[in-house]
Amino acid sequence: MRRVEQHVISRCHVKWDEIDQMAFASKNLWNLANYHTRQAFIFEKTYQNSAALYPMLKDTDAYQALPAKVANQVLIQLDTAWKSFFEANEAYKAHPSKFLGRPKLPRYKHKTEGRNLLVFERGAVWKGSLKHGEIAVSQLGLIALTRVKRDQVDQVRVVPKDGYYVVEVIYTCESRQASVDPALFVAVDIGVNVLAMLTSNKAGFVPQLASGRPLKAVNQFYNKQRAGGQRRLARASDKRQTSRFLEAITTKRNRRIMHDLHTASRRIIDLLVAEGIGTLVIGKNPFWKQEVHLGKKHNQEFVQLPHARFIEMLTNKAEAVGIAVILTEESYTSKASFLDRDPLPTYDSTQGAEQEDKPRFSGTRSGRWYRVKGRAPIHSDVNGSYNIGRKVFPRAFDGRGIEGTAVRPVRFTGKVSGVAVIK
Repeated sequence: MRRVEQHVISRCHVKWDEIDQMAFASKNLWNLANYHTRQAFIFEKTYQNSAALYPMLKDTDAYQALPAKVANQVLIQLDTAWKSFFEANEAYKAHPSKFLGRPKLPRYKHKTEGRNLLVFERGAVWKGSLKHGEIAVSQLGLIALTRVKRDQVDQVRVVPKDGYYVVEVIYTCESRQASVDPALFVAVDIGVNVLAMLTSNKAGFVPQLASGRPLKAVNQFYNKQRAGGQRRLARASDKRQTSRFLEAITTKRNRRIMHDLHTASRRIIDLLVAEGIGTLVIGKNPFWKQEVHLGKKHNQEFVQLPHARFIEMLTNKAEAVGIAVILTEESYTSKASFLDRDPLPTYDSTQGAEQEDKPRFSGTRSGRWYRVKGRAPIHSDVNGSYNIGRKVFPRAFDGRGIEGTAVRPVRFTGKVSGVAVIK
């Protein structure tokens, strides 16, 4: 499996100026190559791939400003972008309803502020330095230290970000098959206050939750800081759109959220391995970010948290240890009663609120609790998580009752704890 080791290059790094100049040169080559490709496509109705562009650009200043292997990778990047455009355009013609708009041609990068990705193949990475745990590449020399072994390194990339660069060491490692049972599954309900609620069909598994409040707090504080920074920019005479302060707080917020998501996903997968559970079921609705209508405040809380990235992290870590991952739509899982085995229909977005046969459910969700008349309340996220499991395995809990008063989740710590709640 392919993995990535990341190193942040800030403005105070000794190699900052050299890296920045090289990324600027990569931008120039991208724009020049894209110009030739766009002109041929628009006026001649032909497409020039990287092989056709090479003889046209190899003697130009933009090409020779970079090492040959890095310059070739820029042409390959552009070729990949155009092929993605063609594929997206064909998919749009076949199913336009799946897109938010018609795909656009690959664009030019900003003339002065634009920077482009630098890709160093194995041939452009110094092998001798890798023996000593050093990342040294053509033209730049030593840029970072690494723990990756020499034979594992596939390539090194320098990715431009807002106010900093990220050196990515891409390497290959062997996956391991954990001792897990595919018949046992954990269903995950992803949210805001509760980042992930875990329930399982394994006897004795206590529902566990990973709190999303720390992420929510980080995001809210960031929005407060950003609003203040934007007000100061609005009062400034130069009418800038961003500043060093906005770049710094955005970088800090993004890195903190990514760290917390990586930590949560790692602990969840470690828990599954410890419990011997071989299947992970995750609920995710299509366009759940674009079509959310929770009000201004709750829309901001939900949309700004990268739940799709969290699902991607869970998927990658699960596949690395041989755990199967199933993504399922989660319509009506919060409204249906798990204890009463309410039906779980699939929401028809084409009919929306006008659908004739609206499903009826045994209870209602009231904030933290799901309430059914005559029964003690059940935690609403536990109820939703169990229903997500029922979406994929409808008969998983047949013949086994779960007491509503007992189904109270414990705070997730990554360790096995609690008492049995599944009979």
